[in-house]
Amino acid sequence: MLSVRLRKQRGPFALDVAFDAPTPGVVALFGASGCGKTTLIDLIAGLLRPDAGRVEVDGEVLFEAGRADLAPERRAVGYVFQDARLFPHRSVLGNLRYGERRAKRRAPTASFEEIVELLGLAELLARRPHQLSGGERQRVAIGRALLSRPRLLLLDEPLASIDRVRRQEVLPYLERLRDRFRIPIVYVSHQFEEVLRLATHVVLLEAGAVSTQGDVASVSRSGALHTLLGPDAAGAVVEGEIEAVAPPGIASVRIGEGVISIPARRAAVGRRVRVQVRASEVVLAIEPPRGLAQANLLEGRIAALAPEATGSQLVEVDVGGPRLLSRASAERARELRLAVGQKVWLVVSSAAVRGDFPAS
Repeated sequence: MLSVRLRKQRGPFALDVAFDAPTPGVVALFGASGCGKTTLIDLIAGLLRPDAGRVEVDGEVLFEAGRADLAPERRAVGYVFQDARLFPHRSVLGNLRYGERRAKRRAPTASFEEIVELLGLAELLARRPHQLSGGERQRVAIGRALLSRPRLLLLDEPLASIDRVRRQEVLPYLERLRDRFRIPIVYVSHQFEEVLRLATHVVLLEAGAVSTQGDVASVSRSGALHTLLGPDAAGAVVEGEIEAVAPPGIASVRIGEGVISIPARRAAVGRRVRVQVRASEVVLAIEPPRGLAQANLLEGRIAALAPEATGSQLVEVDVGGPRLLSRASAERARELRLAVGQKVWLVVSSAAVRGDFPAS
């Protein structure tokens, strides 16, 4: 368990954060710029001293006001910054070996060779940082942090300084890191796609405080997240298993008690995937629509109704465990007389689905 209780006053900005997250896994700190994400991980790392609070990782107390305050070098925390911060005078190999020397007596997470292979660094070992792309530099920085054998890995917007193409190249390596090693990771981002792909637990920050937290599926349905992302991006994150593949690249995915068809780049029967289904592209009906492919139709019951400022309603529907969202206009909601517990059907278009990512 990663348990964080921290308070810090920095001029007019006050941080007061409390959350618990299961380990191992990826805890995503998500929020708008200036909400306190980097301040929080600097406090966890020991680069800033809290005014009060406690930080515990898997039973090891790193900080407790008045009782314990481990120096940064004794916390066994790996920190990857936005700008990589590699030593310019050292080769990639030299940077990686530096991480190894910081490991001291802690048990190895993996061998040098395993980490080089996992992050695709073998062809880069002789190069200097100035000879690397932005994505390559970040992979080296992650490798250096892993080789220090951390009990906790902090990634502060590691993809923020690289373009979208390079970001798409690095994200699969981060997925491998999450799935291969049992190291708790705190991942700072303001890009929801990164959270969707990587996180197992989300802490949503707003003005220095936690506005909501929980697993990715529950946070994806929260009003706080919809406010941050905007109404057009509101949607539910769900996981399912591919039951069939119909070329070219269309997969039938079981979601609860139903099946939907999605575009899938890496489609394989039995593979579990995580997707976001946007509310604006999910049509709600109180009778089963006729003439539609069954793969696009889900049956469920209304679990919650959330009125929006525009007068429309976000309708949360339980489809046999997973929950999806549909947006109903004020007129449509009145016409259908929607109520919690009501049986409904959802028509999910392929345009509603975002992502095709391995489930964590």
